[in-house]
Order: sequence, then C-alpha cells, then structure tokens
Amino acid sequence: MRISFERTGGFAGISSRKTVDTADIPANEADQLPQLVQASDFFNLPEKITASTAQADRFQYRLTVEDEGRKHTVTVSEAALPGTLRPLIEWLQKR
Repeated sequence: MRISFERTGGFAGISSRKTVDTADIPANEADQLPQLVQASDFFNLPEKITASTAQADRFQYRLTVEDEGRKHTVTVSEAALPGTLRPLIEWLQKR
C-alpha cells in the first residue's frame, strides 16, 4: 500500500507533502496503515469533501491511496473532515 499525502493552507499557507509505502516502513506500522485506511472506508469516500461554508486559515488535505491495483484520491477540507478519516490523517501527520 502506498499513500501520498499533502496538506495545504493554514494560517501560514505552508504546504507539506509525504509519501508512505508499507514496503518501506517498520512491520508494526505497515500493519497499522491498512487498518486505518479500511476503518476510514477510504475507497468509498467521494473525491471531494467540502464544508458548507468557507473558513479562512483551514487546512486542505489531499490523499491518494494505491493498494492492490486500486487507486483513489480524496481532497477534504479540515472543516469537513469525516471522523472516520481523522485517525488516518493524524497518523500520516505524525510520520
């Protein structure tokens, strides 16, 4: 499994990007990552999740997950972040 993660926006407007591949991380983390993706129901989320009202200085997240021939990208604003997706984003930010 490979995940590309980008966070943009915020007060300073700083962008950060990272890619995590389960083949390149310790086994305990490589086991945890697919569980987080599955718990978020990632492959069934819409491609774009936005808040009903624009809010200044909020982050935008863009995640692309590639796994077993499947590839799905989700762009979500911090204000509209589904609770099921939050643990995955928090895990990626800590890496």
